Amino acid sequence: MAICAFLGLGVMGYPMAGHLVSAGHEVRVWNRTASKAIAWAGEYNGQAYGTIEAAVDGADFVMICVGDDPDVYAVVKPALEVMQAGTVIVDHTTASAECARKCHSMSREKNIGFVDAPISGGEAGAINGQLTIMCGGEEAHFDKAEAIMSAYAKATKLMGPSGAGQLTKMVNQICIAGILQGLAEGVHFAQKAGLDIDEVVQAIGKGAAQSWQMDNRASTMGRDEYEFGFAVDWMRKDLGIALKTAEDVGANLVLTKMVDDYYADVQKMGGNRWDTSSLLKRLR
Repeated sequence: MAICAFLGLGVMGYPMAGHLVSAGHEVRVWNRTASKAIAWAGEYNGQAYGTIEAAVDGADFVMICVGDDPDVYAVVKPALEVMQAGTVIVDHTTASAECARKCHSMSREKNIGFVDAPISGGEAGAINGQLTIMCGGEEAHFDKAEAIMSAYAKATKLMGPSGAGQLTKMVNQICIAGILQGLAEGVHFAQKAGLDIDEVVQAIGKGAAQSWQMDNRASTMGRDEYEFGFAVDWMRKDLGIALKTAEDVGANLVLTKMVDDYYADVQKMGGNRWDTSSLLKRLR
């Protein structure tokens, strides 16, 4: 059993912290909105803390799942002031590789491990403990953290030094963006041609066109339903990080930029909190 602090109880973090309790760990939680931490503690028989410092003091691992680079810095800096040497920070936030490298450097100065560990699998993956986690950092720190992350992960992989996990997550989001645009156009075409979406998926869903998005979103797109987890606002944040990094490394992301612009159209339609399959809305 380990003492784990979990900082950030959003859509993903809330159930992830719960899995740590189920795995037998002592879990301390902090959330910017304190009422959510209190609610979590009541549901999972854990401990809610009013400050970051109190939550992480004496913890073996500090798991973070917040919004963006500034949020990560705002959590890591006070945490490092009280964490003990030899402990490990595991950051599940989707942030920039630069943020990961800076936090790794700050942590290393205090002999504290830092693993950037962005997650994929959406809300359902978090609830079911079936997340995929791509990591960057030092192998010794990853090895320690992997046993803890197994409480909510179906797969974890060390991709390289600090920042490599975040870079891999960018690849993930780039691929998803293209797949979702293709699926939106396919569903749109099928509807215009008078085909039944569910029957189309049955016909092509085991062939070369198959994808997780087709299996899980084609039918709901056909019914004009877009309340399934990962929101357009979050996707635009992730794609913004990827596009900025692409400029830095000299990568040409023509399709990704196009899809990001399409998501901006969806936001203008009021779809900020629709899930990412809502690209179909702008085609109708």
